[in-house]
Amino acid sequence: MRIAVNTRLLIKNKLEGIGWFTYETLKRITQAHPEHEFFFLFDRKFSDDFIFSHNITPIKLFPPTRHPLLTEFYFRKVLPPVLKKIKADIFFSPDGWVPVKTNIPVHTVIHDLNFEHFPQFLPKYALKHYRKCFPQYAQKASRIATVSEYTKQDIHKTYNIPLEKIDVVYNGANEIYSPIPEKEQQEVKNKYANGEDYFIFVSSIHPRKNLENTLTAFYEFKEKTESNAKFIIVGSVMFKSDSVNKALNSSTHKKDVIFLGHIDTETLHKLLASAVALLYVSFFEGFGIPIVEAMKCGTPVVTSNVTSMPEVAGNAALTVNPHKPEEIADAIEKIFSDKDLRTKLIRLGLKQSEKFSWEKSANLLWKSINKVL
Repeated sequence: MRIAVNTRLLIKNKLEGIGWFTYETLKRITQAHPEHEFFFLFDRKFSDDFIFSHNITPIKLFPPTRHPLLTEFYFRKVLPPVLKKIKADIFFSPDGWVPVKTNIPVHTVIHDLNFEHFPQFLPKYALKHYRKCFPQYAQKASRIATVSEYTKQDIHKTYNIPLEKIDVVYNGANEIYSPIPEKEQQEVKNKYANGEDYFIFVSSIHPRKNLENTLTAFYEFKEKTESNAKFIIVGSVMFKSDSVNKALNSSTHKKDVIFLGHIDTETLHKLLASAVALLYVSFFEGFGIPIVEAMKCGTPVVTSNVTSMPEVAGNAALTVNPHKPEEIADAIEKIFSDKDLRTKLIRLGLKQSEKFSWEKSANLLWKSINKVL
């Protein structure tokens, strides 16, 4: 089979979320199936690091999809003639976007429908195109994969897609994530947190990620306990948020908040494995990869009790109402002060994280694609 693949999110040194899903699953699928020919369709100059095996033919197209209008043009006008030219038997898209004007079967992965439920968190131009295009993409797809049972039900209810057309494949976590020795943990604390214990937030900085309430909860914890603990924030800024800036600057404890921006995987591993806990109390997630990454590092997790997060966390995290900073603060204090609770959450988290791996994700995704093939 000649399988055309949307690889526009494989961007060197800029992999996040869906980009990592694309990288980890395609690397395994292409190497495991030399009997098929894969055409990787890039929208800009690509790295040879993403050409995982000899059965991959990379194709660079134009324009780069840096704006929803350009993305829509790319999928509606640029891709269909290319698919025809290479005589593709199927088109696979790991990020939800698909060409509606093609006669070949289409398989796509829809990771979540956050824009349908929290429209206020997206710029109007982006929201307009997501809400216009994704119902069409869901209907066009011969089959859909998604990363949680929650999102499967959401796609079914929101777009009226039959449940039997949707497969759950889950996300995984990089194999690098694992516990590290206490001596190395202290070295990380010395380097990044003035030698103090710290909590960590890992995600793109976006209103949906609820950093405002998380900061408020951290400040409340600091006031109540007079702890020297720090709060390290890791992630790129997706959309500017005045509310986050206001929350940051409204407290005398802002000196204890450390922004690191986007960092490499090795550094993130060490930071996660040395933290008191991951604070991941998003308003909405299709999965929530940092939850699993932290658990694999032996780091306790505080996460939200809504959408997919309880499904991913199982009984191995403290779950809270993301709209209530006081609940988040209570959970932070419990983990910080209760050694037995931390030990229990570490043990349960390591066990829960075994349910998720990129090997399992790739195998399930290939089974889903094979249903179309």
